Amino acid sequence: MVIELFVNFANANPILSIILVSIFITLISTLVTKWMTNQEHLKGLKDRQKELQNELKKCEGDECKMKEVQMEMLQITGTMMKSSFKPLLVTFIPFLILFYWVRGFYGELLGGWFWYYLIASFASSMIFRKVFKMA
Repeated sequence: MVIELFVNFANANPILSIILVSIFITLISTLVTKWMTNQEHLKGLKDRQKELQNELKKCEGDECKMKEVQMEMLQITGTMMKSSFKPLLVTFIPFLILFYWVRGFYGELLGGWFWYYLIASFASSMIFRKVFKMA
């Protein structure tokens, strides 16, 4: 019944419906990421990364110091990527199935559906990250 209502809505409003699907998927992904990562730790890493970027600007002539700062930045980036891997594992398979369905459904309705999805996803992700105070 809910699926039938959505299909009717999507047929009548394909662009609006793909935007709503994008916002829904982004919300779920953002919430999973928030729950599965240590946000305080990530915020600390981002702060340290900003400090290192400023330090990098100050030590332009000192090659040895630059390499040291760049190595620490690389380690921080690796740590941040590792922490985002766990939520990716949880959401990957369900989202793959959902994207397969979306591609099949919207491929017929909307030729360039992916661009609508991508733009709505980026915009809603920035909003959700601000609302949920995520790093």
